[in-house]
Amino acid sequence: MQAKISKRLIDSMATPEADTFLWDTETKGFGVKFTPAGKRIYLLQYRHAGRLRRYTIGQHGSPWTPDQARQEAVRLLGAVSEGKDPAESKAAEKSVPTIADVAERFQREHVAVKNKPRTVTEYRRLFDRIIIPQLGKYRVDALQRSQIAKLHNSMQKTPYQANRVIELLSILYNWMESVGIRPDHTNPIVHIKQYREEKRERILSDDELLRLGQAIADTERSGTTSPYVLAAIRLLILTGARLSEILTLTWGEVDFQYGVLRLADSKTGAKNIPLNPPALELLATLPRIEDNPHVIVGKVSGHAMVNINRAWRAIREAAGMPTLRIHDLRHAYASIGASMGMSLPVIGKLLGHTQAATTQRYAHLSDDPLKKATRMIGEHIHAAMTGKAESDNIIPLTPRQSTGG
Repeated sequence: MQAKISKRLIDSMATPEADTFLWDTETKGFGVKFTPAGKRIYLLQYRHAGRLRRYTIGQHGSPWTPDQARQEAVRLLGAVSEGKDPAESKAAEKSVPTIADVAERFQREHVAVKNKPRTVTEYRRLFDRIIIPQLGKYRVDALQRSQIAKLHNSMQKTPYQANRVIELLSILYNWMESVGIRPDHTNPIVHIKQYREEKRERILSDDELLRLGQAIADTERSGTTSPYVLAAIRLLILTGARLSEILTLTWGEVDFQYGVLRLADSKTGAKNIPLNPPALELLATLPRIEDNPHVIVGKVSGHAMVNINRAWRAIREAAGMPTLRIHDLRHAYASIGASMGMSLPVIGKLLGHTQAATTQRYAHLSDDPLKKATRMIGEHIHAAMTGKAESDNIIPLTPRQSTGG
């Protein structure tokens, strides 16, 4: 059946018992298919490479009107005249995965295999709560930088999390390039500027350390908290270790002879953590539980402690520092070392930093070498001239010792 396709004509057609076609008299190959289910579907019929092909434009109604469908048919015929096959292109587009599809594969094939459990959990949280709900429906070849930037801008009130989302998306796109899902050098994240993040390290004064120690001791005397929780907090303060390193620590990793924790694994891989006398004494007096290899014993038989947040909140409240984070204890350890004049490379080794830039944040606490040198010289001269220093701390300045200059 042929006629000029119009809305009035389409609406007047009765529902057929079998598929029926109405072909337009104005645009070659443009038509409407009427189905027994009552659907009216615009389509284009054309030949490509000697084969008769049909391309579905869309269903009659919103958004397709006869005029809009006819214009689309004309556009498609232009592509056919150039040797292209619209139906094949459409099929290829349908085969392109979405961000949600790729994210699932990325987590299964890459993250779960190459990252640590904590990273796996954090990536899953960002994907499930933010990335997939906002961007998951887009095909990987269709998602634009502007759409990603819009998501980033919508998270201005949580800049730290916004930056983590952008970083994860960048990692995802780099992985897509590495496995051939996207062409090389097409990562759309590269020009999105991250929010400025305030450094969150906390420096504890001697007074604050005293209050914290008293709060831990008071909690210990009350008997309301597991001694292993308190031991974990004390070890964090005394070693500068990460929470995960202490909670997963086993007795097999404690070397009392050489005074070191020999961790088989950590955020930066295998590492050694030197132990000071207070830390060694704490470990030596901590009871071991039979059939449990862990130092910080949990409530479940044979397992390590999983979470100390509840006890930590109570202790920091009692110490009058309600915003102090567990990770701040690591920063406090490093800042004390820097303020005592220890070099940044030494502090970096103590903390297990693999990049010197990571330790650089403590540079402002460390003495300038020239200031330290002039202070030592000045103290020596002052002590020598006033005669107030112990004789074994003073090197007499005699002509025999003078080197001139």
